[in-house]
Amino acid sequence: MSGKTPVRVEGRDLVLTNLGKVLYPADGFTKAEVIDYYTRVAHVLLPHLAGRPLTAKRYPNGVEGAFFFEKNAPAHVPGWVRRVTLPVPGSTMDRQTIDFALVEDLPSLVYYANLAALELHVPQWRVDADGAALAPDTLVFDLDPGPPATIVECCAVALLLRETLAADGLDARPKTSGNKGMQLYAAWDGPPEPSAYAKEVARRLERAHPKLVVSVMAKQARQHKVFIDWSQNNPAKTTIAPYSLRARPHPTVSTPLLWAEVEGCRTPEDLVFTASDVLDRVREHGDLFVRA
Repeated sequence: MSGKTPVRVEGRDLVLTNLGKVLYPADGFTKAEVIDYYTRVAHVLLPHLAGRPLTAKRYPNGVEGAFFFEKNAPAHVPGWVRRVTLPVPGSTMDRQTIDFALVEDLPSLVYYANLAALELHVPQWRVDADGAALAPDTLVFDLDPGPPATIVECCAVALLLRETLAADGLDARPKTSGNKGMQLYAAWDGPPEPSAYAKEVARRLERAHPKLVVSVMAKQARQHKVFIDWSQNNPAKTTIAPYSLRARPHPTVSTPLLWAEVEGCRTPEDLVFTASDVLDRVREHGDLFVRA
């Protein structure tokens, strides 16, 4: 199927294009299937996007083609997609502000899926009704394995982090990155600043488990270890959203997990989930990433 397909989504008119284009060649997974996945997972995905300025990672020619990050909402974004103008000090594009889109409803999500925005990245803070940035409401630890370590070692570190955070009164929620590693999230209503706290926790675990954990970014320091990336709490950074697709050979998803799955992980394949897997999981469990 190619060309243009007019559709009406929750009262909004959109034109979908090139629905038959294959975006994941290894699976023959098409743009139509990307849009279908995001439509069917929207009820659990949208709450994690609401109020968070979007950084889209777009793959117009599929995962084997060129890609680009897009923070500034395209000029052709429909007027009904909510946008906010926010300062971006230190921008590499020498811009003082960026007009971000906020994906808060199904028509906006379908619009971006039609742009081949396979990956949806958001910060750990939201904007208010007037578009002003609020304080961070989420703490995140990004666990990145250094070869030959895998997500199996990430799970071991996640369990250590869960224990450490629980001692500080924080309830951690795990998810896969959809790539090699995983992330832990917790609700945050500091002080101190989440980045400072996350750095202190990462350094503490590095001291206690020096053969397993590293807290510095240098690639050469990561071999056989898990890098706890505490810097993802910097307000200028974003992290892959729960339930977002990833641009891997197969349509894998950043997937919320049960702690029993983290505890029972024995091979990397244990925690690889594709779009169809995630839809089955949502039917069975609902949103595992909802806050307690």
